[in-house]
Amino acid sequence: MSIFRYKGSKVWTMDFMFHGQRIRESTGTRSKTLAQKIEDKRRQKLEEGAGGIRRQQAPQLLSVAGEEWLEMRRPGWSPGMFTIAKTALGHLYPVLGKQLLVDIEAKDISRYQKLRLGEGASERTVNIEIGILRQIARKHGTWARIQSDVQMLPERQDVGRALTAEEESALLLECSKSRSRILFPFVVLALETGARYNTIRTLQWGNIDFGNRCLKFGKDKTAAGTGRIVPLNQRGVEVLKFWAQHFPNRLPQHFVFPAEKVGAAGDSFDAKVYDTEPTRPVGDIKEAWESSKKRTRRHCPHCKSGMLADRPKPAAGFVCVDCRAEVPELPGGLCSVRFHDLRHSAVSRMIAARVPLPIIAKIVGWSAGTMAKMAERYGHFGIDELRSAVESIVRGEIQSGSPVFSPVSESTPKASRAN
Repeated sequence: MSIFRYKGSKVWTMDFMFHGQRIRESTGTRSKTLAQKIEDKRRQKLEEGAGGIRRQQAPQLLSVAGEEWLEMRRPGWSPGMFTIAKTALGHLYPVLGKQLLVDIEAKDISRYQKLRLGEGASERTVNIEIGILRQIARKHGTWARIQSDVQMLPERQDVGRALTAEEESALLLECSKSRSRILFPFVVLALETGARYNTIRTLQWGNIDFGNRCLKFGKDKTAAGTGRIVPLNQRGVEVLKFWAQHFPNRLPQHFVFPAEKVGAAGDSFDAKVYDTEPTRPVGDIKEAWESSKKRTRRHCPHCKSGMLADRPKPAAGFVCVDCRAEVPELPGGLCSVRFHDLRHSAVSRMIAARVPLPIIAKIVGWSAGTMAKMAERYGHFGIDELRSAVESIVRGEIQSGSPVFSPVSESTPKASRAN
């Protein structure tokens, strides 16, 4: 008997042998007819599985499939990557979340791209979101059907910039004036190593070797960058040595830039650091970073060294305290500079110094496969550097009075010219 009911129970149970193994499971129904159908279906699934026949997945809504995919991938991701994926799905769900994956067409994706661009999202952001959708669709076997018709958006490659020596000096001057004591050494280390923000933020004292003037970075954005050893130049070493004096009781597992709070003390509201926790890395330096960039607007655009002060009321505009030059409004300063531009600056200077690309890749953590592409993206050169490169092409001197090219006589026959 393949289905039966236990004594006192009204629910039918299936009971049969399959490949020498006894299968006894509740059908969950009181109907004998339905219980028999459930038992037949259960047998069929077992036979298909034993025969290597893969059962097709039932169509799923993007919102359901997305959550399953997110939880499946979460264990292998960093918190930052999980946040990026979850944010991307948060934009996808309102537009495509109620559609079945099998019903999503290329025109739906095109419509989504136009909608997101209209909302002010960058091409890079939209491509990340479509990339998440692509991974989910591939898992369910629905991407190949529309792949050839889906066009990713062209991304800008000129977003980054390299700081000039003058801009760097202005930025470091304002960083040194910040109430956050962490900001100046943090920015210097970014300039001298080309490391990413989070890589510096999580650096520990045990990974700095002052004797050999080098440091070892921990987990980075890429596998090629994780665990890389980077030598320190003189300025990097001196700044870190000075910074280390603030932590005489530091341990190898302590973070170089610890979490701490900054307040004000005295009538002059001098910065006062308290609640330093060396076992936790600093959470964010954005406020201090943005304030320092904003203060560069006060730098005089004429003498470069003076500071702009408000003109006495009721006069409008600003005047330099050094050269007395007047300007109607504050210049833009370095407000548009991103922290990642410090990495661009470091790479650009190494390229300009003709450091071989494999060495640059080793320092900044590029993989071999992306080395050339990254060098193109991070290499920023001014007209003087480009002119110098062109001038280097000329090897020999041109004798004065002698033409570079031999003139061709107008009377020369065409056949002679060819010869």
